Amino acid sequence: MTHRQTRLRAGRSTLTYLTAFGALAGAALVGAAPAVAVPGATRLAPGVTYEQFDITAAKGVTHAHVVVVDLRNTHVRVNLLYPGAVAAREPVSQLADSAGAVAGVNGDFFDITETQHPGVEATGATDGPAIASGVALKGAVPDGQRFGPVLPPGTNTRNVLGVGVDRVARLDSLALRGTVRTPHGRLTLGGFNQYALPENSIGAFTTQWGSVSRVRATCGSDADRAAACSADTYEVAVRGSRVVSVSNTPGSGAIAAGTTVLVGREAGAQRLRKLFKGERVQVQHRLVASRSGVPYRFAIGGYPVLRHGQPLAGLDDKTSAVRTAVGIGDGGHRLLLFATDGAVAYRNGLTIAEVAAQMRKLGSVDAFSLDGGGSTTLVARASGASAVTVRNHPSGGAERPVPNGVGVFSTS
Repeated sequence: MTHRQTRLRAGRSTLTYLTAFGALAGAALVGAAPAVAVPGATRLAPGVTYEQFDITAAKGVTHAHVVVVDLRNTHVRVNLLYPGAVAAREPVSQLADSAGAVAGVNGDFFDITETQHPGVEATGATDGPAIASGVALKGAVPDGQRFGPVLPPGTNTRNVLGVGVDRVARLDSLALRGTVRTPHGRLTLGGFNQYALPENSIGAFTTQWGSVSRVRATCGSDADRAAACSADTYEVAVRGSRVVSVSNTPGSGAIAAGTTVLVGREAGAQRLRKLFKGERVQVQHRLVASRSGVPYRFAIGGYPVLRHGQPLAGLDDKTSAVRTAVGIGDGGHRLLLFATDGAVAYRNGLTIAEVAAQMRKLGSVDAFSLDGGGSTTLVARASGASAVTVRNHPSGGAERPVPNGVGVFSTS
């Protein structure tokens, strides 16, 4: 399916609001001639609006696209967009249409290339935790193994933006708590459906992982993503609380429902070698929030840039790029999906410090940075349309397949 994109008006005024539909909905290609725009926001669904505007930044004018979500509206919900597996990727428009979303943006930073580990398959899996429809999909990789820009001081890969079952959006942190009970003692899980495991640890992989090889989980170190792959690994498959197979190397292929594959590296591998086929093993894992006692229906990884109305200390104010972010306002009842444009005229973009300042101008009290550059994509479905359209110009000229995103849904 070809997803048609809106043309942009190359205006120079800060916060000049433009509509996304009407005459704009007919434009198709990146770099198309500017169209006349009508000021104002456009209603996508009850409680969901879309608008676009210019921002005068340090390196020139950039163009922003924003979807505003009223979480007080009971017809609206927010959930994770993902292609049905942790280690898989699809364009945001395809993720949104498959799930029936009215709008969405791309999500977390992810394992996009493995050139530093020849012969190892890039998984496409994200850095941080993820929860979809109340189900935990994965945990966070070690900080030193992450993809993306340098994290601001005091942040880490466990940071998430989430919406609880109480329909309130929050910034939080999700840590993995997991154990493996064996005849030889209790073991601690260091990973859950992650492309990178901590050194000397054991990770659990379930059917939610997908079919991509699990070798990457044993590569790199806690401090260096490019470090060599471990030479000491072991894998154990558990089904029906019994060990059904063992291997000296991590495998690949789909994991059957009801089966958990345990992958160990270094000391973790040595502990798994004590297990034999037929032995009874029980695996338990969950994600634990550090701040909220309310269960999350949705959570996605990235990193905070604004907390309690104040930008985080140490935000990068030098590097400008195309950006994606999400803001929280109105006591957690208002969500703003924010993406800048990747068209040539606007590609200088914003620094992270400018993103934080802009999200505050838009009324956010907290804000969270997601993957940017060629991944930045914001989609929205016009009222009465059968599919979303890509509202910004992806900087690569076409949508980049991504592992997850933030989806907005309407039941009206």
